[in-house]
Amino acid sequence: MDAVDAAIALFGVVGTVLIYVYIGRDAVRNDVSRSQLWAAVAAVPFLLGVGLHLFASVPTTGVIMTANTGLVLYTFEREIANEEDEPAEPGELPPGPNVGSSSEERTE
Repeated sequence: MDAVDAAIALFGVVGTVLIYVYIGRDAVRNDVSRSQLWAAVAAVPFLLGVGLHLFASVPTTGVIMTANTGLVLYTFEREIANEEDEPAEPGELPPGPNVGSSSEERTE
């Protein structure tokens, strides 16, 4: 193992710990259930991606996809946890900008 591989391995271990700690605290702050599980779900694929880079001859895009999988899954879960729990009203669109609904645009 040369110096570059050792630096990448060190980055992987330190990055995994930082991701675990940050996601765990963020999940608690945002009331995401099972915060430690989500921290592990985010950190383990990152470490696996670094391991693939070091020990397997896989394309770089595969390594990046593997390393980001846990972070993407946690981001989706965090967004769902922060949604409002108001039931949808039948026949109404969700609030948002009313693009193209002015009466001036309609010429009949």
